[in-house]
Amino acid sequence: MAENYTFKDKSKLELLRFLEAYQMAIDESIICSVTDTKGVIVYVNKKFCEVSKYQEEELIGKNHRILNANYHAGTFFREMWQTISAGEMWRNEVKSIAKDGTYFWQDSIILPVFDENRNIIQYFSIRIPIDDRKKAEEEREQRIKDLEGLLFKISHEVRHPVTLMLGICNLFDDVSLSQEELATFINGIKHAAERLDIYTREITEVLSKLRDKEDA
Repeated sequence: MAENYTFKDKSKLELLRFLEAYQMAIDESIICSVTDTKGVIVYVNKKFCEVSKYQEEELIGKNHRILNANYHAGTFFREMWQTISAGEMWRNEVKSIAKDGTYFWQDSIILPVFDENRNIIQYFSIRIPIDDRKKAEEEREQRIKDLEGLLFKISHEVRHPVTLMLGICNLFDDVSLSQEELATFINGIKHAAERLDIYTREITEVLSKLRDKEDA
């Protein structure tokens, strides 16, 4: 009997140590908070304070609106409240603002906490920082915009002087051109070539910037 008692005590101790290690791992990597049913913060973990730049005492008793970056539409958070107040899990990506004015993105999950009668008594949230992924997405979107601008320049600004030069060259088939008309056409070709040179330089510069972004 004594051996069984010792074994059980040892298992409980190991479980407690495991849970402590698990909590430490969570605190180092995941943002956690608990609010009451009105959204007032009653608990924040170490990572929450680290990312938000607020001290624990500055957050307890406050609403999560303290982190509102005014990025999302009002319907975004209304949908959140409708979901969690109905007893369901809500998940989305949220842009927030820290105490120092910097922005940060989180993959947020909010879960209702129930009592024994299935009444909601609190809301528990976990948030994973995703700044690196969002930054990569924004850079990719910017590259797409740059490429769209490049294609516009090619299809409009570059095509025009090329069309002009080809049209002038076709006129040379008329052997009855006077010296004055010939000089006018040559100047037109020169002007179109100069414009084409400017556009191609701009395109080369845009392509160079895109390559630099890809290398980075």
